[in-house]
Parts: sequence; structure tokens; C-alpha cells
Amino acid sequence: MTRTHVPVLAGELIELLDPQAGETAVDCTFGDGGHARLVADRIGPAGTLICVDRDPAAEERFDEFAREVACATRFLRMDFADALGLLAEEGASADMVYLDLGVSSMQIDTWERGFSYSYDAPLDMRMDPTQELDAREVVNKWDERQLAQLFRRYGEERFSVQIARAIGRRRRRAPIETTNELVEVIKSAVPAPARFGGGHPAKRVFQAIRIAVNDELGSLDRALPAGWDLLRTGGRFGAISFHSLEDRRVKRFLADRARGCICPPDLPVCACGREPEAELLTQRAVVPTAGEVAQNPRAGSGKLRAARKIDAEETG
Repeated sequence: MTRTHVPVLAGELIELLDPQAGETAVDCTFGDGGHARLVADRIGPAGTLICVDRDPAAEERFDEFAREVACATRFLRMDFADALGLLAEEGASADMVYLDLGVSSMQIDTWERGFSYSYDAPLDMRMDPTQELDAREVVNKWDERQLAQLFRRYGEERFSVQIARAIGRRRRRAPIETTNELVEVIKSAVPAPARFGGGHPAKRVFQAIRIAVNDELGSLDRALPAGWDLLRTGGRFGAISFHSLEDRRVKRFLADRARGCICPPDLPVCACGREPEAELLTQRAVVPTAGEVAQNPRAGSGKLRAARKIDAEETG
């Protein structure tokens, strides 16, 4: 099996989650199987690895992967939040659940998928090519106010209003059909000094559109509690994020699970009875080493957070 994809923070993920022989793991974002392969090697023939991805191309790669590894395998082609819900309905439980969030390198490098501002391609950006909403509809059908809010909220783009207005002017002449057309509109709306600092001027807008098309943050908000609930006591949860919108959600979720009493500080005796249900395995986000970033520049924004599920006796 030929693989050019390099999984981000792979060694750190394995060290923190510490897969053991015979365990059950859920890989919520299979992609090209980089993390899954390392986990499969550790859990061995007695282990079970459940892999999830909504991209049909990932399912094709999984078929070959499953023939090469010794552990039992299963693939669910669906949104990871839906997959975790399905597993819960089936009564499944796991020793590990982990997510590698955002768009995969294979999706970016498959130019016709329209994820990248570096290649000219039809506006698409769908992780699941069978869904109806795509980037072309967002860019050409959403009103300027919606677009400005989208770019500001999901892209943290400071020129969101200007870019939305430029899109509105351009599409009144003709629909914006390709990634290059969109990039040119964005560049025209960004002041010249800002085009030469902080990366590509289209980066944040493309991120925002992709998040909206795939409901990435909504899915993450549903997946975090669903994945945590699937864990047995002692089970480990990990998430690798690539922008602050994802990382903040993961950080808050795990911190909340690790928190005990929430009574007001002036209350002499705890009345809430709340006990921590998580031990944080990362007090701060783990980031790639300089060596990893040198070998794989796309790893540069990666952040890994992890926690172990505990019971009340451990905290007492």
C-alpha cells in the first residue's frame, strides 16, 4: 500500500492513549489510516478497531487497510457524531476514542474536490460528495450579511464585510464557479498590505466555507459527549485540532469533565455533589516538534489534547 500522507502528532497520540493488546478503539476520522495503523499494531489480533469517515475515498482505502492489519476491523461511512450515536445504540463501549479533525491532506491534494485555494477547481468542499450543500451554493446563494458573519465567525477574518461585498458585486455579473475565481475576488477585497502577511489571503475564507459546508463544528459539538460516553472507565479520549475554533471546544469539554465541585466558593459545604470524571493527560495542548513541522508543514497548527475517564473512587 503506497502512502504519502503523514499523520500529525502520531507518536504523541499513541504515547498518551497507550493502546494495549486486546482493546477496542474508535478512530473517528480514518482519512488515510495513518493513526489507525499505529493503533492496530498495538491492539493486535485480539483487539478491535472501528473506523469512521464520511468520505467514500476513505472507505476505499480502508478496504486495503483492513486486509493488512491483524486486529478485527469495522468501517462506518458517516459523520462521526452519527457513528458514535449508532455505536451507543448498539451498546458498544471502547477503551479509546480519538479524532483527527479538519480536512485531510488527501482531500486537499485531490484538486477536483475544491478544498484548496492553491489549485483551480470547481467550488465544492464537500467531505461527503453525496450531500446537497456545497461551496458553490454558499458563495453564490447566501446573502452578503450571512457571508460576512460566516467569514468572521468561522474564519476569524477581519475583512469579512469587505470580502462579502466583493463576492456580492462579482456574482451579480456571473456566478462564481471555481476556486481561482473566488481567490481573485478575495484578493481584490483585502487591502494590499494585508495580502503579504499572515499567510494566503484566502486561507481564512476557505476555512469558513468548508466548515459551513460540512457542519464541522456542529458535528464536533455532538461528537465530544457521544465519544466520551462510549468510553469505559479507564478509557482514553484524544483530539487533534488545527484551528482555534476546534481547539477551544475540545479544551472546554475536557476541562469541564475534569472539574469537580461547582458550588460558589463562599459555600462552606459542597451542595452540588459533582465529582470529576476525567483526568487530563495534557495540561496544555501538545504541539508538533520543529522536526515534524519541517518534514510536514501542514502539521504546524496541530494541537493534541487528551484525557482519561475515571470514576468517583479515583478522585476520593
